[in-house]
Amino acid sequence: MRIYAQVNDGEIFHYRDKDNLEIDLIISLHDGRWAPVEVKLGEHRIDEAAESLMRLKNKVCTSRIGEPSFMMVLTGGRYAYKRPDGILVVPLGCLKD
Repeated sequence: MRIYAQVNDGEIFHYRDKDNLEIDLIISLHDGRWAPVEVKLGEHRIDEAAESLMRLKNKVCTSRIGEPSFMMVLTGGRYAYKRPDGILVVPLGCLKD
């Protein structure tokens, strides 16, 4: 993920707050766009990851930093899809090339 961020003039951060909300990756581009990513290799943990992403979205001041460009669960699964809540579920294999 770091390579993808650097190619797009960005950086990768980790998020953890005092309420123990933790997000594995925050992609931050220098033009102000950002996106949170949770990494869950087991497909049975996608809902848990999506819940964390929604908690973050509801917690941050989007009037100050803007809405996330996307929210994603990076998984070891086989299929990419968009959940009804708008969160992208993307298999690790889709990141090649």
